Formats: sequence, C-alpha cells, structure tokens
Amino acid sequence: MAPIPTPGAEPQESLDSYVGLDAQNAERRAREHGWNTVRTLPPGAIITMEYREGRLNLEVTDGAVTRCWKG
Repeated sequence: MAPIPTPGAEPQESLDSYVGLDAQNAERRAREHGWNTVRTLPPGAIITMEYREGRLNLEVTDGAVTRCWKG
C-alpha cells in the first residue's frame, strides 16, 4: 500500500494583508510567499467547497482584493 502523502506547510501570514491590493500584485505576492495555487474569484462566485492545502482564494471587485481565505 502506498504511503499517505504529507501536505507541505502553508505560508504563515496575515491574509488580511491582501485585502485592498490590486489583484495582479496580490496574486504575484501570494506565489512569492509560497502559495501553491492562487484563485481569483468575482463576488458571489459559485465554487466547490473542498479544502485544498496550499490554495489561496482572492475575491476581487473592480480589480482589488476585497476578501481572502485559505483552501
């Protein structure tokens, strides 16, 4: 039987620091800080609810991040 994979550690930073940044800079910063996947979403987007280790979600309104969460 194959071993169960151990997820890598997520970056430890304040996600509130992304709020207010323009989407392009926020995505670049997230990748530089070690987030594996960065997903930008419009407000009210219908998304899947599975939690993915290493994924950062950015809700973007008028080109700026208005909300940010892991998974």
